[in-house]
Amino acid sequence: MLISGILTVTVPVADQARALDFYTGVLDFEVRTDNPFPMGRWLTVAPKGAATTLLLASWFPEMAPVGGLVVAAPDLDALAARLAAHDVAFEGPSEQAWGRQLLFQDPFGNGFVVSQA
Repeated sequence: MLISGILTVTVPVADQARALDFYTGVLDFEVRTDNPFPMGRWLTVAPKGAATTLLLASWFPEMAPVGGLVVAAPDLDALAARLAAHDVAFEGPSEQAWGRQLLFQDPFGNGFVVSQA
């Protein structure tokens, strides 16, 4: 095996503090690292217990938002209620041939597809 896992996915954000508020406050992610970095902070977040982290990077202003990050949630109705309570636009949950899904974007246009697991 040449590659054994995905450690981190870079997610471009314009404001790391605002991104941190969204990912921890709305999505209930935990902070994995928050260290000084020459161009800002090395700030990673993840769902509790997840192996892969998201790097909330503000130093790529030319980087387009990431689309189609596929994540899992045990209860899409609860996620929809949480997003609605925080005025986050979303689509779904909807029934698809492959199962239930919900779509939303973070405040910076990064798109998520959430499949019920």
